[in-house]
Amino acid sequence: MLEWLWLAMFGVTFALIFLGYPVAFALGGTAVLFSGLGIHFCFFRPAWVELFPERLFGVMSNQVLLAVPFFIFMGTLLQKSRLAEDLLRTMAAAFGRRPGGLALSVVIVGALLAAATGVVGASVVSMGLISLPLMLRSGYSPQLATGTICASGTLGQIIPPSIVLVVLADQMGTSVGDMFRGALVPGLLLATLLAVTVLVLARLNPESAPPLAADDADLGSSAGLGRQALTVMAPPLLLVVVVLGSIFAGIATPTEAGALGSVGAFVLAALRGRLTRAALRGTALESARLSTMVMFLLIGSTAFTLVFRGLGGDRELEHLLTNLPGGVVGLLLVANLAVFALGFFIDFFEIAFIVLPLLVPAARSLGIEGPEMVWFGVVLALNLQTSFLTPPFGFSLFYLRGVAPPSVSTGQIYRGVVPFIGVQVLTLGLVVLFPELVTMSLSE
Repeated sequence: MLEWLWLAMFGVTFALIFLGYPVAFALGGTAVLFSGLGIHFCFFRPAWVELFPERLFGVMSNQVLLAVPFFIFMGTLLQKSRLAEDLLRTMAAAFGRRPGGLALSVVIVGALLAAATGVVGASVVSMGLISLPLMLRSGYSPQLATGTICASGTLGQIIPPSIVLVVLADQMGTSVGDMFRGALVPGLLLATLLAVTVLVLARLNPESAPPLAADDADLGSSAGLGRQALTVMAPPLLLVVVVLGSIFAGIATPTEAGALGSVGAFVLAALRGRLTRAALRGTALESARLSTMVMFLLIGSTAFTLVFRGLGGDRELEHLLTNLPGGVVGLLLVANLAVFALGFFIDFFEIAFIVLPLLVPAARSLGIEGPEMVWFGVVLALNLQTSFLTPPFGFSLFYLRGVAPPSVSTGQIYRGVVPFIGVQVLTLGLVVLFPELVTMSLSE
């Protein structure tokens, strides 16, 4: 019976999570409970618990994870300075004359915000507050409007510099730069497919996506529009190019690039005249909240992993995963099903800190190393992104529901994301079938 105690650990942890306890405290509490029981009944060595301070010091001194608060700060400050509002207004003026043009604008802005902020919740809420009322006022169907916003907002999961990719790279023992490079083509592919989808849906049903009214689009001369687009789009794009370019070229580490991006966000907000006390206060509070959540999750997951290994769960689970029918294919199937299912209930941070430490050793035992490990991480990131959209528990759906007007029903939001879920699954399938979409961008 003792060899199955690791299963009981998972059972207790998920029971606590479903009862409403914070995930970090559920992990840490389960570790304390099972280590205490194990020491009392003499089937757990106290030496495992004595390793905890050393592991905790390693977590606190991790230079890679220091990039997380920097990228959070950069993205939040850009969002608080109303970057999304400027971008959407400019894109609406550029594409609003044609059917489906506003939906296309939302996809483009979603991709730009993903590259500039990397925070899914901020993107969905920002576009929900800004673009949803405009789309509904212009005659868009609630299903197409909400589906477009939810799908575009989740691009922050996969398009670099994504916080998800930073955490995945750290947990999988790969380079953050390689993870960014590997995710770039799949992220752009997904954004392109989303843009094509909204245009096709508008073509099939023009009444659901009429052209934007002239008053709303604020249409001006082509020259004026060109100057406005250059003024609004060039600064954030330049910031993204500098941040990613410094990482890809090996000039800066992800942490250094994140710090550079934070300074760049300060400069952009100041140049737009929006570096206010309220914006800085909101940015600091949000950055502190998310960074603290990540650190507590790391502490809880570190304690959980130590006790889990002390009970022999790592050996048992690795044996199960490496002996699945189909080898790598079997592991890939089980890993994606587990991540997809957990994505209904818990956030990507929790999944990264709970599941990845269990999957990575099995993947390495099956020969997944180097570029293949990056590919494995990108596949899991795309999977997590799909779970953000899937009813009834997709996080993007809840984010939008919180800011959508009462006239938009939850059922309309659920129906609206269905075609975009198909696009995400298609992209995931293409990346699984053609790993070159990830590995071709990696240095040998």
